[in-house]
Amino acid sequence: MAPLPQRDGIDPVRLRLPADPDGAWPTVRDHLVHRFAGTVGAGRVDAMLRQGRFVGTEGPLTADEPYTAGRCVWFHRDFAPEVPVPFEVGIVHRDERLVIADKPHFLATTPRGSHITETALARLRRELGLPALQPAHRLDRLTAGLVLFVVRPGDRGAYQTLFRDRRVRKEYEAVAPYDPGVALPVTVRSRIEKERGVPAARVVPGEPNSESRIELLERRGGLGRYRLLPATGRTHQLRVHMNGVGLPILNDPLYPAVLPEGPEDFSRPLQLLARTLEFTDPFTGERRFFGSRRRLAQWPRSIHS
Repeated sequence: MAPLPQRDGIDPVRLRLPADPDGAWPTVRDHLVHRFAGTVGAGRVDAMLRQGRFVGTEGPLTADEPYTAGRCVWFHRDFAPEVPVPFEVGIVHRDERLVIADKPHFLATTPRGSHITETALARLRRELGLPALQPAHRLDRLTAGLVLFVVRPGDRGAYQTLFRDRRVRKEYEAVAPYDPGVALPVTVRSRIEKERGVPAARVVPGEPNSESRIELLERRGGLGRYRLLPATGRTHQLRVHMNGVGLPILNDPLYPAVLPEGPEDFSRPLQLLARTLEFTDPFTGERRFFGSRRRLAQWPRSIHS
C-alpha cells in the first residue's frame, strides 16, 4: 500500500529504483536527478526532497540517502492548472459494488494527457469519498452519458470481462443531419485504426474490427435523432461510422474535418450520448438496466417537420 494518500483524487506515482551495476548513483538524489532533471530540472528535484515529497515505506527520503536498487519510492507530480469543466457528474445508481455515473460532455473518464484532476474518476473519488473507485470501461471525453465504476478493486475484473466479451448492451443517442437519401436502419462494419498522436481515427482496408447499427428514431426539420448500437468498442467508432454514412454528428471537431485546437467551447458539446447500459451482474446474476438522465441540447424540443 502506498505510504502517501491520494491528492485531488489522484494516486501517488510509484517508482521502483532500477538496478545500478556500475554504481552510477551513490545516492537516491543522484538517480532522481538523472531521471527527472530533463523534465522538471535538478532544482525542482532538490526542492521536492527538502519538502519531504519523495517518500519510502519508512518515511520521507533525504538527499544523501544511499541508493538501494529495488526500493520503492512514492511521490505526487505537480499538476498543471486545468480549465474546470462547468458541469456536474450525475449519479444514476450507487451500491456496495457499483457507481453508475452520468458523465457530462468535455470531462475525461480517467486521468490522461493534460486532463488529470478534471476527470470523472478524480471528481467521484473526492465527492463520494471512495478512494479505491475504478472505471470498468472508458467513455470518450467529448461524449456524455453512462460510465460504470467499481467500488472495490477486487470486483473490477469481473465487470471489465463483461465489456471485453461484449456482454454489455450499450445504446447511444446522437443528433445529426437528416438525409432522406441515407437508407436506414443500416449496420456498418469496417476496419478502424487510430494512431497515437493523430486526433482522428481512419477507416482502412482489411478485415472489419468494428460494427455499429444506426437507426433513425425521429426527424425534426433538417435534423434526425438516431439510436446507435455498437457491437464493438473501437476508439471513435460511432463518430466514424456516422460520418461514413454521410451523417456526421453535430459539433464533432474531428469528423468530417479536424478543426484547429483552441479554447474549449462548452456551449457546443458533441451531440452524442451513452443512453443505456444493460447486463447480467456477474456476482448476483441479476439483470441490470441503467438509463442516462441527460438529453442532447441541440435536439429541438418542438419544431415543425
